[in-house]
Amino acid sequence: MTKKTIDFFGKRKVFFTISLVLIAVIAICTAVMGAELSINFKGGTLLTYSFSGTIDHNEVKSDIQTITGSNAVITEGEDFTTKSKTLNISLASNQGLTADKQFELTNTLQEKYADNSLELLSSSDVKPDAGKEFFLKCMVAVLLAFIVTIVYIAFRFKRISGWSAGVFAIIGLIHDIIMVFGAFVIFGYEINANFMAVVLTILGYSINDTIVVYDRIRENKKTLGRSVPVDELVNISITQSITRTINTSITTIAAMLCVSIVATIFGITSILSFSTPLIVGMISGCYSTICICCPLWVMWQKKKKAK
Repeated sequence: MTKKTIDFFGKRKVFFTISLVLIAVIAICTAVMGAELSINFKGGTLLTYSFSGTIDHNEVKSDIQTITGSNAVITEGEDFTTKSKTLNISLASNQGLTADKQFELTNTLQEKYADNSLELLSSSDVKPDAGKEFFLKCMVAVLLAFIVTIVYIAFRFKRISGWSAGVFAIIGLIHDIIMVFGAFVIFGYEINANFMAVVLTILGYSINDTIVVYDRIRENKKTLGRSVPVDELVNISITQSITRTINTSITTIAAMLCVSIVATIFGITSILSFSTPLIVGMISGCYSTICICCPLWVMWQKKKKAK
């Protein structure tokens, strides 16, 4: 109580405006740039080639674009049996790559990279139905996480109207998911399994911050009594817990930033498409807890009291 209380609730319109502007920017970027769905969600064709030496991924992408008209995701690997390098090409498509197109693509790459001993190792199609099924399973996982969160908060924080607290915590999580989605779109990453991994990680990370603040609100309500207005109660509680929230976020973000730097230096896109959106999600999770969930909860409590 020795700290100067910050009026977070009084600045709610500024916070809400910032979030709405960011959501609008993400919507515009999605409409203009488009969200690139991976083969996991859309279906398509997976091609694996063995090769020697070094191959420029950008040139291969350009060749594939010319022949198939589709953007490709290219990663390098290693065949554990032959110890040779492998070039893994993922082409997201609703219909997959026809046998003729595969034959034309293979011939073109073998002619252009004759010095690299390029050979087709495997080719497989992923049906669109499989992509839809994977997407539905991911959505079920997120929905179950939402339900469990609401139920947990409802019983854990009965003293501060747990059901409403749970609902507004979920609104904060939806806000964070939108920010993560925006990061994938703006940075040009594919919406793939990494997207779902980041979303599920942020759900746990963000809700932990929210529960810490809710716990402080519950304790202060018991200590200060009912005479303290709900907006002042929340401002006091956030002020008391904000140092812990920010320090935790900075520590975790610093770790992810190091991972992102290393991934950028070595060109490991698969890691970068996880760590970078995760940083965005962590910042959003800290922001939504303090500036979205709690002010919305206060507004609900005031409206309920007025009735």
